[in-house]
Amino acid sequence: MRKSRLKQFVSLACMLTTATPTFTAEPWAASPVPGIAQQEIRFANGDTQLVGTLYMPAGGNHLPAVVALWGASNPLHDMPMYQHLAQGLPGLGIAVLIFDRRGSGQSSGDPRSVYEQLAQDGVAALQALARLPRIDSAKIGFWGISQGGWLAVLAANRSAQSAFVISVSAPLVTPAEQMDFAVTNLLTAHGYSRQDIQQAVQLRHVWQDYLHGKGTYAATEAALKGGELQPWFRFGYMPTAAQLTKDPQSSAARTDMDQDTFAAVRALKVPSLFIYGAADPWVPVASSMARLKDLAKHKPDMAVYVIEGADHTMMPPSESSLSVDPNTLAQEAPSVPAYFMILSGWLARQVR
Repeated sequence: MRKSRLKQFVSLACMLTTATPTFTAEPWAASPVPGIAQQEIRFANGDTQLVGTLYMPAGGNHLPAVVALWGASNPLHDMPMYQHLAQGLPGLGIAVLIFDRRGSGQSSGDPRSVYEQLAQDGVAALQALARLPRIDSAKIGFWGISQGGWLAVLAANRSAQSAFVISVSAPLVTPAEQMDFAVTNLLTAHGYSRQDIQQAVQLRHVWQDYLHGKGTYAATEAALKGGELQPWFRFGYMPTAAQLTKDPQSSAARTDMDQDTFAAVRALKVPSLFIYGAADPWVPVASSMARLKDLAKHKPDMAVYVIEGADHTMMPPSESSLSVDPNTLAQEAPSVPAYFMILSGWLARQVR
């Protein structure tokens, strides 16, 4: 019996590692209190195998928890975008699960999956957490940034167990409208003329019309070939002519661009927090706020903030970039103090 229990203890100890500072020679170095435990979590959504890391206080039970969902350019659990959650929430007594988006890192599946599938992955993550003995299954919610902010709302609506949702920098217009806004700002920031911007947006509409059955394959292919000759094309977030689908009816891009994200917000039945940056070139914050303010009058458990001096990733505009280089995007991480204060204060009240 004692050997059996010893084996169980050793097995558990191998699963959990308490975070400690990197060893240095300085005599003043000290271990963090409270410590942070890490546990690899593997779970499935249908045939898709998902893998991530659970960060939690080294001690204690009945822990509230957060499932983190990804920005489009930040699919991996160990990216800088999510480190403030991994390092900060356990200190508040809150666990957080950050996992690789399907088709990325150690997670299997198709990375081109539609929002509904990605949101359901979040629901599967919540269910996996709810089975863990140290987690309070009644106090698990979702956090997401940018595209992940949409997914967090969708997941909260699809899980009867969800306790709250936090949406950061998620536009409350259709993805098609949001990308027209973003492309206009991106080209403006890179010095393109008004005529160039109009051409880029018009070409986006030609492509979108084709996906909705309003144009032919040949005409759309020809338009994209012409667009590819323009220097602005790389900032247009459109397929090349060679990438154009011949089956628009079943295109995932069509399904995604038509998402009514505000309908999902209206349907929320759990406490919700929406955070935006006042200097966000990727999201139409003003129009999103106008819709939220009216809805919040009828939802007393909804909180809405626009943070001065913050951009799309909750960084000061002077420190961020409109670069679409993958390496640059992968290094972005929140750094505006007001964001951390609002997030931690609201979350602490919800899980009290």
